[in-house]
Amino acid sequence: MTTAALNLGDLGFDRGAHVLVKHALRDIGVGERLAVTGSSSDLGLHLRAWCRAQGHEFEPGPGGGLVTRGGAEVGRWKGAETAGLPDPARQGAVVDQPPGRWGLAARGARVEAGSPEFRFGIDDKDLVWAEDIPRLYAQAAAAQWDPATAIAWDTPFTLPDEIEDAVVQVMTYLIENETAALILPARFAGLLHPHFREAMQLLAIQAADEARHIEVFTRRALLKRPQLGLSTAGGQASLKTLLDEPDFALAMFLLSVLGEGSFLSLLWFIRDHAPDPVTQQVATLTAQDEARHVAFGLAHLSRHVEHDPGLRPRLAQAIETRYEALRQTAGLNEEVFDALVLLTAGAWNAEAIGKGHDQVVGLAREMGEGREKRLRRLGFGGDEAARLSELHTRNFM
Repeated sequence: MTTAALNLGDLGFDRGAHVLVKHALRDIGVGERLAVTGSSSDLGLHLRAWCRAQGHEFEPGPGGGLVTRGGAEVGRWKGAETAGLPDPARQGAVVDQPPGRWGLAARGARVEAGSPEFRFGIDDKDLVWAEDIPRLYAQAAAAQWDPATAIAWDTPFTLPDEIEDAVVQVMTYLIENETAALILPARFAGLLHPHFREAMQLLAIQAADEARHIEVFTRRALLKRPQLGLSTAGGQASLKTLLDEPDFALAMFLLSVLGEGSFLSLLWFIRDHAPDPVTQQVATLTAQDEARHVAFGLAHLSRHVEHDPGLRPRLAQAIETRYEALRQTAGLNEEVFDALVLLTAGAWNAEAIGKGHDQVVGLAREMGEGREKRLRRLGFGGDEAARLSELHTRNFM
């Protein structure tokens, strides 16, 4: 039998000799031998212990010993399993229900037997996955922007006091809604099995988007004023129903498909009727982010409904339950509605206010049509989609 040779000199196992032994073993076949020699006083003792732990045979010899390479399934890595494949585009790369014993291992890594069992609250592919998720994550990562530099905060402008106050009130409303939109993905990101890496990353970057939105809405509100506007009990109650929903699919449906979808229309509306360039930039950039959030919600829920037809009635029930919980609340506060009217009108006269009012009513109608369209994408019939859209909270989100 051919025997390869490795002389370690005075390098002992206490200083990394095992790295050279492992490297030399990779160059010989299973069952072949490697003669290891060296001058370190404890070499034979350490080499024997290392071989036993790694699944290789050992014969003591002068200045070291003979190591016979064991098979891939011998010793420490016996029973190891591969946690899917790194590339999500490969067939079978993302498994349907990754086991808890894979824990935090990277997808595609070999997981040593005996690794601790983790418990993740969401470990079902149908709940979170969509083939579009890797693309959406890559797009989201590439589209990140810096609030300090992406918006020209020092652009000079002066608005009438009433218009500036209206901007502040709208920004105050946007802040509390985006706070809810941050909390939900952040909460569920920590429950996902890490095997669904791109979905977890997408939720995390969605939370980062919302944190950025809160920053820019706050900064715009305080740009010309020392304090924010009003927050109503009805608006808070509406958002509380989102945060109280424990089910991932239902919560993300109510948030992304219905709430953020309507919110996207609102941001476009603010962009088109912004009374100053800073407000327009704020609305434009945040709307771009929100469009991705809606796309993610639709993508994974469409797949979920396809694999579990029983989900659709649960989605409908979630809308109805939320409607009943909010039936006695005021919904969108009057100050926000009036502020939107004034932003659109741009002036204090009957003709302008009437026109502004009509356009805000038109916004609400457009929001409803958008919700119907998204509900139809999830398989709801036209009449049912219209009925459920009508039940959505009057607070928009």
